[in-house]
Amino acid sequence: MAVATERTRMIDPDRVLVPTLGRPREDEALTYALETFPDAEVVLLAVVTPLGAPLSEGGVLERSEERTAQARASAIDLLESVVEPTATARVRVETADGRPGNVIPQYASEASVDHVVMYGHGTETSGFVRRFLGRGIAATVVERTAHPVTVLD
Repeated sequence: MAVATERTRMIDPDRVLVPTLGRPREDEALTYALETFPDAEVVLLAVVTPLGAPLSEGGVLERSEERTAQARASAIDLLESVVEPTATARVRVETADGRPGNVIPQYASEASVDHVVMYGHGTETSGFVRRFLGRGIAATVVERTAHPVTVLD
């Protein structure tokens, strides 16, 4: 696991945010946060993308409450796959609805988060895909977050 981007210097944070969008390899970000910041509270934020957004994982007939419950369940499964049962006390699972590039920086600011750790989901996209979907979520979060952000590659 390589660290692709770190903004500002590393300090011992009190609260670390690990956003999850239900994508592969996000367990690496959670593991990194838990191992790198052993004394910090970790917030695992399950982001529920709106149905109309390009990155939406939902179907047209799914209700918002069902999608939120599914995102929370996926985040709990992720937590249980990475963390020993005794260590779960320092991890809190939260959910937020909206576009990840907006929701993650907003949550970090409002919840007094000291550091964000996320998986970058690769940067190898074609020009067409980049124009169609926009910039990567990780790049947007780094740009919009006032706190240090670690993006795993």
